[in-house]
Amino acid sequence: MKTIFIQVKCDLGKAYEVADDLIQQVEEVSEVHSISGQFDLMVKCYLPDEADIGHFVNKKVQTLPGIADTFTLIGFKAFG
Repeated sequence: MKTIFIQVKCDLGKAYEVADDLIQQVEEVSEVHSISGQFDLMVKCYLPDEADIGHFVNKKVQTLPGIADTFTLIGFKAFG
């Protein structure tokens, strides 16, 4: 299993709707957090080892309404 974190920049006024859509429509999403900074949301996802991360982000996340931009981080190891 791979862990990725996706920072999401939302269209103005759409962060809550985007967060709800991510949780309801994308089964790989584990958590969605509202954050400060350049991005509005931090999304934690678990993908199968054979999954294509780029395809997942491009087809399942970036296509949701209200998403303006994303930045993806790949987790290597969880501690604790």
